[in-house]
Amino acid sequence: MTGPDNGLVSAYVHDADLDAEATVRPKRLEEFIAQHRVRDQLDLLLQGAMRRGSPPDHILLSGPPGLGKTTLANIVAAELGSGIRVTSGPVIERSGDLAAILTSLTEGDVLFIDEIHRIAKPAEELLYSAMEDFRVDVIVGKGPGATAIPLDVEPFTLVGATTRSGLLTGPMRDRFGFVAHLDFYSPADLEVLLRRSARILGVPITDEGAAEVAGRSRGTPRIANRLLRRVRDFAEVRADGVVTLETARAALKVYDVDALGLDRLDRAVLTALVDSFRGGPVGLSTLAVAVGEQPDTVEEVCEPFLVRAGLLARTPRGRVATEAAWRHLGRTPPNGTFGMDTPPVPDLFSMDADQP
Repeated sequence: MTGPDNGLVSAYVHDADLDAEATVRPKRLEEFIAQHRVRDQLDLLLQGAMRRGSPPDHILLSGPPGLGKTTLANIVAAELGSGIRVTSGPVIERSGDLAAILTSLTEGDVLFIDEIHRIAKPAEELLYSAMEDFRVDVIVGKGPGATAIPLDVEPFTLVGATTRSGLLTGPMRDRFGFVAHLDFYSPADLEVLLRRSARILGVPITDEGAAEVAGRSRGTPRIANRLLRRVRDFAEVRADGVVTLETARAALKVYDVDALGLDRLDRAVLTALVDSFRGGPVGLSTLAVAVGEQPDTVEEVCEPFLVRAGLLARTPRGRVATEAAWRHLGRTPPNGTFGMDTPPVPDLFSMDADQP
């Protein structure tokens, strides 16, 4: 899924990631690292369907970007020995677009719709009958003379992926027989993933080097693989080609990724909160102006990790820097509740400045 930022530690996919990810992407379920609960449940689902000789239930994968939803969709097709059609919610603007895709599927195919929560309403309603009855009604003509032509669809399995499952409508969610949520990876799992990727890419890496890169990858495989490629470049150009602890640290310093995995923009947000607004609270738009970025970039790219890392809090009065943020920046935290007892900074750029 593309996103509003192209930072090195952004979990959104870059154009340059596509070919590189395809190289190291697991092809079978047994190769998929971590997500053990989801992997076991999915294995039971697929094995049962293959024994019955019928397509498995439709599958919904949810979770933050970069955790392997697209990889799992391709694995489902590989395990079933079926073809896969890939599209995304924003691309499907009309019901006719979806009908053309559905009627071109062959029996047992997998249809993967990324960001399925962004599919247009008319297309979503058409998808209901396709998922339940393997049939679509195509409307021909307009007004009183319009006619619905029923078309049969070959039995298929829909794999939907979403980063915001709360935006899915109830009827859509209820039509998935299997719903899985992908969690962030532990550093230990990321180390295993990095060693596997390094073998595929032909990059010599020590255990300490893998641990250093894993610790700065924000629990996200996509970021880990991206950092590995950048550290490889540094090792080949400025070192002996081996990714060691010292090489990884030196490389990530060049790329401005600190020990917690924060990049320039993350630190700019925390620095603005601490130095310019005394720790907050401050409205999102004002904070975005202070760091020279768009509000959606700050909200979608920076804040999720900063909140998860315990460096930033979103309150009804605005954003607040935590004690951990002050200490990470090398500042002495103030006494009290870290911004909670200071008056909110008015947000002159937004009517909903009091919203978190």
